[in-house]
Amino acid sequence: MLKVIEVSRHFGQKAAVDRISFSIDRPCFVGVIGRSGAGKSTLLRMMNRLTDATSGQIMVEGRDILALKGAEARAWQSQSAMIFQQFNLVPRMDVASNVLHGILNRRSTVQTLFNLWSRDDILRAIDILDRLGIADQAPKRAEALSGGQQQRVAIARALMQDPKIILADEPIASLDPMNAQIVMDTLKRINVEDGRMVIANLHTLDTARRYCDRVIGMRDGRIVFDGTPDQLSTGVARDIYGADATFNESATSTSLPTDATADNAYAEAMLG
Repeated sequence: MLKVIEVSRHFGQKAAVDRISFSIDRPCFVGVIGRSGAGKSTLLRMMNRLTDATSGQIMVEGRDILALKGAEARAWQSQSAMIFQQFNLVPRMDVASNVLHGILNRRSTVQTLFNLWSRDDILRAIDILDRLGIADQAPKRAEALSGGQQQRVAIARALMQDPKIILADEPIASLDPMNAQIVMDTLKRINVEDGRMVIANLHTLDTARRYCDRVIGMRDGRIVFDGTPDQLSTGVARDIYGADATFNESATSTSLPTDATADNAYAEAMLG
């Protein structure tokens, strides 16, 4: 389904991503782990075309998505939905409208300017929110929600796009442990129930071991590990995070250096 071939991204003389290659042949849950600055976010941003690659190819179903231009590139961005650490919602806009913004690029300028949505689109947005357990939050401003609820709104917006791939850039880094678990459980359920590929940048080994089918470890822009969660040993942890990382095998937890921690009623109202 996805093949990354010798992809690099340079910023000046520094290689943020340095000639990495891997392939994913089924819609599994892939975790990308590593220190801050390892190149994880740059990799996801290249896959979504938010950042251009310096060289290489990213092949999806026979197309090099790095070569796409204009409307084709924008269409690909809809098929590879991004979820960000800081949610990227419109704070003063209601939750349902934030979700509907997932399909802005499929709408005309007039529809966008006057905030016109079809009945089907509104009902679909509410259905997605209901699936994620937050349909009752639909009329509220996004800024009134907790961090975990806001991240679920961001996931709902991504699902509104009906993407082939969900790219999550450290989706739980800003959340407390309880909300982090809710968000990760949600992403895993989407992966399993929908058969959607999920690629998530994560910063702890225990999260990767619990949720991922496959783990890619990056260090200094290069892949230093590519395997299954049960292969994440002490030696692998040190290869990825450095000699000062510790790995508790029995608790499946990791201590990292500090820089690595780095309703339906509303639908009817909208429909008038």
